[in-house]
Amino acid sequence: MSDTGLDVFDKTLQKTHIWLDELMEERPGTSRQAAWHTLSATLRTLRDKLPADLAAHFAAQLPLLLRGAFYEQYDPSRQPLPLRSQEDFLHQVQSTPGMTEQVNAEAVTAVLRVVSRQVDPGLTDKLRQALSGETRSLWAA
Repeated sequence: MSDTGLDVFDKTLQKTHIWLDELMEERPGTSRQAAWHTLSATLRTLRDKLPADLAAHFAAQLPLLLRGAFYEQYDPSRQPLPLRSQEDFLHQVQSTPGMTEQVNAEAVTAVLRVVSRQVDPGLTDKLRQALSGETRSLWAA
């Protein structure tokens, strides 16, 4: 018996939990709620740094629930934002509406490692290359 009665909802919940579990393994002691906030805020900040077409390709590989978080408050006419430094990127993650957790470079790097494991490696390379050199250093190869 499914949890929601709809296979599409059950699948996206299951896949989203996999992402959250991986992030919690990367950052022991992190609660599921903190993992969700950090994951969704980092994904939105990454989205804002990407050209709209690359953001769409990335979103297509996200579980449906994460895709919704990714596109929340999205304004493609503003993309890509000029987040030139690692500090700018981290500040944007921290300033994401609804963000309740303190975020540091290690937390963002953990999210990006999960992304690297969960999406196509070729796309991961394109995402990494879309970032400035200093910000790209958050994305451990």
